[in-house]
Amino acid sequence: MSKTLIYKFGGASVKDAAALVNLADILRNRLRNNLVIVVSAMGKSTNALEEILRMKLENKDYSINSTNLKDFHLSICRDLFPESHMIFPQIKNYFIQLNHELNKALSAVNYDEFYDRIISFGELVSSRIVMEYLCLQNLLVLWQDARELVVTNSDFRFAKVNWEETKRNCQLQLKPKLAQFPVLTQGFIGRDRQGKTTTLGREGSDFTAAILAACLQAVSVTIWKDVPGVLNADPKRFPSAQLFDELGYAQAAEMTYYGASVIHPKTIKPLANSRIPLFVRSFVDPDLPGTKIHQNAPIQNLAAIILKRDQLLLSFKVTDFTFIEERHISLIYEKLRQLKLSVNMLQTSAISISIVLDTQLFKLQQLISELKGEFEIKYNEGMELVTVLHPQKELLVDLLGEDEIFLEQTTRNTFQAVRKAKIS
Repeated sequence: MSKTLIYKFGGASVKDAAALVNLADILRNRLRNNLVIVVSAMGKSTNALEEILRMKLENKDYSINSTNLKDFHLSICRDLFPESHMIFPQIKNYFIQLNHELNKALSAVNYDEFYDRIISFGELVSSRIVMEYLCLQNLLVLWQDARELVVTNSDFRFAKVNWEETKRNCQLQLKPKLAQFPVLTQGFIGRDRQGKTTTLGREGSDFTAAILAACLQAVSVTIWKDVPGVLNADPKRFPSAQLFDELGYAQAAEMTYYGASVIHPKTIKPLANSRIPLFVRSFVDPDLPGTKIHQNAPIQNLAAIILKRDQLLLSFKVTDFTFIEERHISLIYEKLRQLKLSVNMLQTSAISISIVLDTQLFKLQQLISELKGEFEIKYNEGMELVTVLHPQKELLVDLLGEDEIFLEQTTRNTFQAVRKAKIS
């Protein structure tokens, strides 16, 4: 019987020196053998790296951005480590490697592969700093490159896991280490069979924790967040949001599918298949029990509000006076698949198809270019997708008010609407 526990700490839990001190305090009485600690990039590092990539693609000077990102990490280390500590040359070396990669040619054609090589530096630097700080606090952990464990295909930015090879790596490489020490590794990243770095999708560190748990048949996974657990709405937007003490796998999966940011959408399936419970707990108040997601949880009928920003609303209208047919939908979906774009909402009428997508760099122009010969295409940027599970009429009135609704859809248990994003 496995005794392994998986802890995952996201970007907010390692965003600055005070956060790392808090992380060490959480682990001080919990650290033991058979514990895997998965960490994300620090704070908004991934966003900063994406901005650098955008500037490079547009042939703009990104050197100041790169220097600022390096200084951000060095500043955290200056607050935590003595001047002579080895972490400082290690970080500088990472950024030498990063700039070496950034000096290579980049185009829209190879963007996804380039993206994965660059974005992975956020997790690599973060995990090295966390590991060195824990050791400085006499909390001995081993550093593990997740790319030596998680094997994927070459679908860059949205890599699919090779479960058989990943499980073999975890059993042969990770399990023997865990028998003697806790191990710290990175979320979000993997490697294909050619040795190229891949990523599992934005915010994919939760998924990494679930992958390792399934491969090691862990006792549980705990995701440490800046909220007391899974709530029925974002407490930053809805101060009266309520906590779910427990959720079933299916209900949690439904919430993540529609965009609930507290858990990555792919996290639930491997845990449900292995019946491994998932705990969502607060790193602000680690003694709170949080939310338990497991097999036998009762159905919760509390309405859940999920808001997704940075959405694109696209409408495809046929130009030859025919009605929408299956081939029209298939054509659009095939182009979306090629561009690795996922639909968050779909609605058809007699002569048009409307879809809602996450905004992604330069992908809109590519999609329009590919389909403008078949359809008249209109789009709106800067939209917000509102999803309410188990909606109540009074709640919808309060939520939407006098907003201009661009698209609306209601099913038995779900309400969705697209509106112009509000400034907050």
